[in-house]
Amino acid sequence: MKKCTVQFVADAVNRLAPRRLAEDWDNPGLLIGDPAAEVKKIFVCLDVLDKNISQAIDLGAQLIVAHHPLIFHAIKNIRFDLPLGNKIARLIKNNLAVFAAHTNLDSAVGGVNDVLAKKIGMVDVKNFGDEEFSLGRIGNLEVPMTGEEFARHVKKSLNADNVRFIDAGTFLIGKVGICSGAGADVIQKAKFFGAQAFVTGDVKYHEAQAAIENEIHVVDAGHFATEFPIVHELAEYLRDELKNFDVEIFEDTQSKDFFQTI
Repeated sequence: MKKCTVQFVADAVNRLAPRRLAEDWDNPGLLIGDPAAEVKKIFVCLDVLDKNISQAIDLGAQLIVAHHPLIFHAIKNIRFDLPLGNKIARLIKNNLAVFAAHTNLDSAVGGVNDVLAKKIGMVDVKNFGDEEFSLGRIGNLEVPMTGEEFARHVKKSLNADNVRFIDAGTFLIGKVGICSGAGADVIQKAKFFGAQAFVTGDVKYHEAQAAIENEIHVVDAGHFATEFPIVHELAEYLRDELKNFDVEIFEDTQSKDFFQTI
């Protein structure tokens, strides 16, 4: 079988989620490592957490492919006594590269939002309006539901510990908008295109108030639950794309939401 490199993996991810789809403020791509370095084992995860780095090291991986970039802003120092600097030091010490696909994977066909729509059971899924690419999606439910029924359905579908439901009235839901992660700024756009409900995470108080005033139900299923399903799908994609290479792909199945309900 052919030898795999960091660049071959990067090219595979970029075929799914081209860099040009990323938002201007984003920082996807190869964040740590040598593009020419050989890769025999890849670890796919949502976040580059200390425990995920440890798992990748224990597996003998040479590359982490993550959704959230480890490095987002300009770094003025790399201090080993601080969390980010310590992670960078561990990664370099263990010859472990890091590649991230963030908002480009959110917008991509078959990316985070399409996976979320599939998990929820949406049909006729489209981008908003005439946009060629969009962070969110809009689609229909096969069977209309009340707001509370839909909130419970989302919780079960995403295996979420809890969801927050913003009840905008007694009307049934037939059309749904979604935006994985923190997508509350897209709620009004979804309403404009006919959505009666919206699924996202990280909704703030006044965003909830605006949703009620605009008569659109909102299910805040959390940042983690709306994005974690991409980990398995991305790992499966890489297994298929790299099947002719001498490489194994592992995926994070242990991470939990940072938030707990007490």
